Formats: sequence, structure tokens, C-alpha cells
Amino acid sequence: MAQDLKAAYRTIVDEHFPERLEIAYVWEERRELLVYEKVRWDVEGERRGLRYGENPGQPAALYRLVNGNLVVGDVRVVGPGQGLVTDATLHQFGKHPGKINLTDADNALNILRYLTDRPACAIMKHNNPSGVALAERLVDAYLRAEAADRVAAFGGCIALNRPVDRETAEAISARYAEVVVAPGFEAGAVEALARRKNLRIMEIRRMARLAELAPQRFVDVKSLLDGGLVLQLSYVPEARRPEDFRTAEVVHKGQTYRVAREPSPRERVDMAFGWVVEAGVSSNSVLYVKDGVTVGIGTGEQDRVGVAEIARDKAYRKLADHLCFERHQKPYHEMADLEARAAVDAEVRAAHGGLEGAVMISDGFFPFRDGLEVGLREGVRAVVQPGGSLNDHEVIQACNQFGAAMAFTGQRSFRH
Repeated sequence: MAQDLKAAYRTIVDEHFPERLEIAYVWEERRELLVYEKVRWDVEGERRGLRYGENPGQPAALYRLVNGNLVVGDVRVVGPGQGLVTDATLHQFGKHPGKINLTDADNALNILRYLTDRPACAIMKHNNPSGVALAERLVDAYLRAEAADRVAAFGGCIALNRPVDRETAEAISARYAEVVVAPGFEAGAVEALARRKNLRIMEIRRMARLAELAPQRFVDVKSLLDGGLVLQLSYVPEARRPEDFRTAEVVHKGQTYRVAREPSPRERVDMAFGWVVEAGVSSNSVLYVKDGVTVGIGTGEQDRVGVAEIARDKAYRKLADHLCFERHQKPYHEMADLEARAAVDAEVRAAHGGLEGAVMISDGFFPFRDGLEVGLREGVRAVVQPGGSLNDHEVIQACNQFGAAMAFTGQRSFRH
């Protein structure tokens, strides 16, 4: 049956979820009741909840925790009064948020909660970062994150950890985005952003307290096809500071293998940056980071060699596109000047796609050295991975062969 597909995205789906939701956790010795209420916003004179779910036609509702304190084992999970996305203030209504907008914003905060010391930006697409960056000024953090993957950043969710100033707002409004999330907006910023009439502008004042949430955990719920549920406590990376990373060492058949080169101070900073960004990336994943910005991100693949290659290839493509756009105001694939395009290709090859001197981050161990060598052959100088493979000694030998440093975290960072 023919249908107006564009109209489907403009349609607000009726939903009939209840106003309140209660979940009881029952142990033999005690019972804990968590109470939630549905979130709505004042939109064009109406009280509206989520626009729709993951796709038009899928009803969805958002709830905030309003009562109850849950303790699982010796862990007290995030309680009422600490809402972030569920307590957001909306500043503009061309469209109000759907489910994907909220989950992108939420996962951006999952990354930014570990990056509070400097201005930072995370740009999300389909619940994965397209670019994450640190800088001394907020506008530079945004521009670096956007340049990391200019193509994927189009229509993304931009999350910033500082109040948005007018200069940053002007830079954002020059490109198309779906959502901007920040702890506040300085004079003139909302007006500059509002030139994009369908941009969702979300103010989350409690973002200023993100560092307090960094070590806290929540109950992560996964619904199964048959109506069953899988509950787990949320993941928190244990290594979050440069000094937390220890040189890789392992004993194999009575012999000690240790990485010969210690990471430099700059590499340690990038190790910490990359490992906390990894907490927001779908596994199986590999990232490359350099000087506080992501260079290549590979997500959701089935084999570690493949995802290392994807992240490498993306680094090459994204750098080529960035140089073409910066110098010729054209995307790489639209460059008709073959001589100029060949010059960009040569520069990208010479720079190994920006990977020379980068840090390679892997959410799981390397079962063999082949996945690691994808990065080492491009000039990667330091590696972070959990360790724990039967072939850790071979992986260490590969690093020593290429003169690279490596740290084991002792903690996997899978995210499904």
C-alpha cells in the first residue's frame, strides 16, 4: 500500500502506557519498591511525551524515578532526584524528542560523566559516538569532535559538558543536527541555535554534577522476545585516570613477558580518554585516539581484526574528507579536481590517516597478535586492552617489535 513516508516522521504516535510504573524487587528478607512517573513536556500548548519509539509507528513512553532506593549486594544504585535526561528542559519545539534522541543523549552523558575536567563534546549517531573531543574552549571541543567524522555528525546528537556560549552555538547552527544537550545556554545561544527550527535544544542543569555520577551504578534492564528480563548492574570503567594504567606483563610457561617501553605522559592521558570513551561504544569495538580526540571508531563487529581494520579505514576516509572540505569546501566524494584529490590522498597516506602516534583502544583482549598489528603497522604508539588472552605473551612481543607501549586494564568493556 502506498504511503507518505515523510508524513510518518511528522506523526506523533498515540501511546497508552500508564501514568505510573512500579517495580518491586523481592528478596526473602526484604522488599524494595521503585516508583516511576511518566515524563511529559509542554509542547505548543499541549502536554506531550515521547514523539515515538525507535521507528515511526512504535509507541513509547519515558519515565523518571520518583521514589524508592534500591541496594543490590553492597551497591546502592542511582536514586530519585538525580535525573539527567528524564529531567531535561526543552527550549524549542519544531519537533520534540523521540526515543532515539533520548538514548543518544543518554549515552553521550555516559561518556561525558568521565570527562569533566576540561570542555568536552560527544557527537552521537545511533547510540554510538561519531566523534569525541577535549579542548581548552568549548567551541574547539565541538569543532574537533565534528571534524573527527564530519559526515556521520550530520543529523547527530551533540552533547557538551559546559554551558553553550554564543560562539559555540553559531558553529553548531552552521550544520544540521537533531539534538543539542548542555548544562545551560548563555545569552544569545538559544537564539542562534533556534535558526534550525527542528533542532531539539535540551538543557540538563544537573550535568554540572556529572562527576558525582561517574562511579555510581544503575540497574540495566534488557527485555527479551518472550517477555523475560535480564537485569545487571551498569558498567563503570575502573581505570579512569592516567596513573591507573599499568604496563602489560604476563607469565607464560614460566617466562615473564613485559612491554619494554613505558607510555609517555601524553599517551597516558590519551589512554584514559580513550578507555572512558570506549564505555559508550557498542562491542566488538576498537578505537584510535590522539591528542584528546577520536581518530577512528569501529563498532559492533564480529571479529577483532575486522573492527580494527574498519576503524583504520574510517580514519583514512574521514581525514581525506576533512582536508577536502577544509581546503576546497567540498566533500571528498564530490571532488572533481583529480589533481587536488590525488594530493589529499598522498597526504593522508603519508600521515597514515592520522594514526601515527595514536593510542589504540580495544574493549576486549586480542586473541592473537593480528588484530593489534593492524594498528601497529599504521604507527600506533600505545595500546589499551583488558588482557587475559592465552596469547598475551605474543601480543606483548608484537608491541616490543614495533616499539609500542601497552597497558592491561584487567577489565573488559563490552556493551550490547
